[in-house]
Amino acid sequence: MHDARTLIELGDEAVRRLARRGYTLDLAGLEALSARRNSSISRADDLRAESKRVAAEVGRVAKETRGQGEEVEKLKTRAREIKDEIRTAESETEAAEDALREVLLAIPNLPDDEVPDGDSDADAVEVRRWGTPPEFGFEVRDHVDLGEATGILDFGRAAKLSGARFSVARGPGAVLERALATFFLTMHTARHGYTEFSVPYLVTRETMTGTGQLPKFEEDLFRTGTTDRSLYLIPTAEVSLTNLHADEMLDADALPLAYTAYTPCFRSEAGSYGRDTRGLLRLHQFAKVEMVRFCREEESAAELELMVSHAENCLQALGLAYRVVRLAAGDMGFAARTTYDLEVWLPSQGTFREISSCSDCGTFQSRRAGIRAKDAHGGRAQVATLNGSGLPIGRALAALLEQYQAEDGSVTIPEVLHPFTGFRRILADGTTE
Repeated sequence: MHDARTLIELGDEAVRRLARRGYTLDLAGLEALSARRNSSISRADDLRAESKRVAAEVGRVAKETRGQGEEVEKLKTRAREIKDEIRTAESETEAAEDALREVLLAIPNLPDDEVPDGDSDADAVEVRRWGTPPEFGFEVRDHVDLGEATGILDFGRAAKLSGARFSVARGPGAVLERALATFFLTMHTARHGYTEFSVPYLVTRETMTGTGQLPKFEEDLFRTGTTDRSLYLIPTAEVSLTNLHADEMLDADALPLAYTAYTPCFRSEAGSYGRDTRGLLRLHQFAKVEMVRFCREEESAAELELMVSHAENCLQALGLAYRVVRLAAGDMGFAARTTYDLEVWLPSQGTFREISSCSDCGTFQSRRAGIRAKDAHGGRAQVATLNGSGLPIGRALAALLEQYQAEDGSVTIPEVLHPFTGFRRILADGTTE
């Protein structure tokens, strides 16, 4: 969440930067709300000071008059009036702060100036490519046809259980999903220095607000509850991992912190019906290994480059051709100020498709969640948060099936996964060898 004073001080600069991502900042309205809050705070402070003066005066006059006389009663009456006025001023302050907070919670992060203009994936700027997209001397199948032909994916039975946009993996397919998750976690913990967590999949409204999913994106979330409480299903482990330190003071000298977790993720994908509804690319429930980093604000740009390299290492180890793009200002997530997408090659579509999104959120999330830091000498440091997919299991499986398919319908398994799968190939009949 933004600091109102900072946005007001930036003035037209804040308006310009937010306009790049399609948000119109009502600067005059923000200034009015901030002035209203400040005025009510000052009014309450002045009344408290007056209350102290009147109380002291009551004591002095009462001592002089032995508690008798008209002046003492007038002072006591004024003391009671001031208490009522303080309660009114405090109520006005609370209302003003709530109104200002509601406005600030809806304002997206300011994009970095290095981020390209635009509002769609067509406006992204390619940074680099790795690997060569495979070429086939036969008609390429997509991962749905490959999965269903071998029997390792079953979308029909998934629909019977839960409706559209769900999947079931069977036999070698389920083993391959587990192998990918274990491989990614092993890469991040053993090679990249992340600490693995097992976190809740159901979180509070406050937790969702801390990372920016609420209040703006409520329609994209699944919510559940009992008679006495309501909880949200996480759309990504970023929510749980980042909020582990909500309302905490971190040791600045211990930064950066690097966390990872493997969780199911739940998204309603509101407004996306008709896009990627076939297969594993856009499900309501999917599994993902997430990366989250906490660092000093001035180090976040370098930390983002490091995080992107960690996601790239996973794709390179699997031998999957991909490219890295920098997203346009209007196409980034609500909390991001800079985002790189990794896009893996899907032969069936003849194009690159997103498989990982890595974002630098600056202090946007830490302000919302109350995450602060100080060093051994008591100096305060602003905490920046970063998050990235490292990687989603379904999209990685789809890319693997398509890039490693053979004409006879079999699929070769990358060598790095052999210790985790126990097989080298999935044959056309669904058996393995």
